[in-house]
Amino acid sequence: MTESSGVIARTGALLRAIGSSGTDGATTTELARSTGLARPTAHRLLTALADEGLVDRDNQSGNWSLGPELYLLGATAAGRYDVTGRARDLVRELARATGESAFLSARRGDETVCLLSEEGSFPLRSHVLHEGIRFPLGVASAGLVILSHLPAREVDEYFTRSPVDPKWGAQNSEAAIRSRIAATLSTGYAVNPGTIVEGSWGLGAAVFDRAGQPAWALSLTGVETRFRPDREPSLGAALLRAAHEMTQRLRS
Repeated sequence: MTESSGVIARTGALLRAIGSSGTDGATTTELARSTGLARPTAHRLLTALADEGLVDRDNQSGNWSLGPELYLLGATAAGRYDVTGRARDLVRELARATGESAFLSARRGDETVCLLSEEGSFPLRSHVLHEGIRFPLGVASAGLVILSHLPAREVDEYFTRSPVDPKWGAQNSEAAIRSRIAATLSTGYAVNPGTIVEGSWGLGAAVFDRAGQPAWALSLTGVETRFRPDREPSLGAALLRAAHEMTQRLRS
């Protein structure tokens, strides 16, 4: 990797980390830790990004958040990449019909990023997902269902290229994820049985692009008692119907 490409990679990692930190942003120390950068390096890059308007720093908390220039760039890119307008009513209906929190996530390389969320009526929520948060493929239900529907060769290449970080625990080891992939291919929808936060479950269904590739996912999350075996099939069926409808919309 050349020096210039290394700087771009580190800058991209910082921007993704800020985007995943939610509306409150994150401190320099937190961003350095999550990206594996030395704190002085992270601070230098963040300061340079702030000079360009790509990030902002709160004067009171010291937290960094995404800046106005990124909003303008994103607004331009949205015309090509944003599908939330065609998914919003489906996500809202999933939340209304099931009482659980509903989400739309998109594949971005070896990760998924949450694009859209809608809270359900049930008062207990998992609070694991929020707009902007990223997970490796295979870890959350959205990434798991996307990974499951890739060709077997691409799944093998993913594990070779991006071995799962041990921080996600043994429940998200390659062997465990491959076992859940097999279950996903059997039912059509993915189940995350509390592997990120204990007691917080999720279900996901893949949405396919015009080339037939799993590019997005609709998902539901909630507390474990709401995803009991007698209710899971109906939740999965609702997700699959919504995912099929969105796939048809994107192909039309």
